[in-house]
Amino acid sequence: MASNLGNILVTGAAGFIGFHLSKRLCKDGYSVVGIDNINDYYDVELKKNRLLILEKSENFYFHKVDLNDVEGLKSIFEKTHFDTVINLAAQAGVRYSLENPKAYLDANVNAFVNLIENCRHFNSGHLIFASSSSVYGANTNMPFSTHNNVDHPISLYAATKKSNELMAHTYSALFKLPTTGLRFFTAYGPYGRPDMALFLFTKAILEDRPIDVFNNGKMLRDFTYVEDIVEGIVRLIKFPAKPNPEWSGDAPDPATSFAPYKIYNIGNNNPVELAYFIETIEKCLGKKAIKNYMPIQKGDVPRTYANVDDLMNDVGYKPDTSLEYGIGQFIDWYKSYYKI
Repeated sequence: MASNLGNILVTGAAGFIGFHLSKRLCKDGYSVVGIDNINDYYDVELKKNRLLILEKSENFYFHKVDLNDVEGLKSIFEKTHFDTVINLAAQAGVRYSLENPKAYLDANVNAFVNLIENCRHFNSGHLIFASSSSVYGANTNMPFSTHNNVDHPISLYAATKKSNELMAHTYSALFKLPTTGLRFFTAYGPYGRPDMALFLFTKAILEDRPIDVFNNGKMLRDFTYVEDIVEGIVRLIKFPAKPNPEWSGDAPDPATSFAPYKIYNIGNNNPVELAYFIETIEKCLGKKAIKNYMPIQKGDVPRTYANVDDLMNDVGYKPDTSLEYGIGQFIDWYKSYYKI
């Protein structure tokens, strides 16, 4: 397998963002090796159906491997030299991290070490990895900037994502491995995760069941359409992180380094109230929701808002898909997929 554009490893390829990214990379002409452990955190059939679509592409190759399978992962790196490795495999979800903390250490911390070790030993050109807007935790200075300190996470999920950023920096400093961390802001779109609000709300409204509206609908989220996240990643493939010559240990900038390391936000830069998000779903479905108003849940942040100046300055891109369009696309997919 080889492509003029290069070989890319995508972990979590059967996942929501991994699927959309792999599809785009294949379309663009990259050779893509996708890996996933197909775990049962949510509907395995949905993951398998995403893979069926990807496997129609002649430049997509899939391996069912867990990132904690040391020999299994190593054998993939032995067979192919990767110009870019994109890590989207993770145990996702803020709320589930309160119930099953060990799953987060296994999938987000131990697995990340195993992956980055292979990147180092097999001289991968560039590691891009998914972080999360949840790392901003107790920060209230809006919009969230990657140049602000993020040392106050309020969920274990956020803490594991922050640990990925720290580990990546260590490898960039020690081994000159270019690493780029991406803090995604509330991704949504077709083939989305069944544990996320858009999917849960759509399903419940269609089935005449009440929806749980946390923080009484006053939550603000920077909802980001999945294709916008993919566009940001694709552009950054061609811009491996470089050392910042102006970086100073006297006033350390958390987003850059003396090492080839960089952190970006990928968000819509336009926070929307949860109540309006639900209204938009109702409009698209032509049906009202039965609402069960609830207090904010432990681990949830009341609002998110991405500063995307660095993304704009470095690769000339800013997510801009409207919520109305994005939710419409999801609902069209949902009705078609579930034959409603």
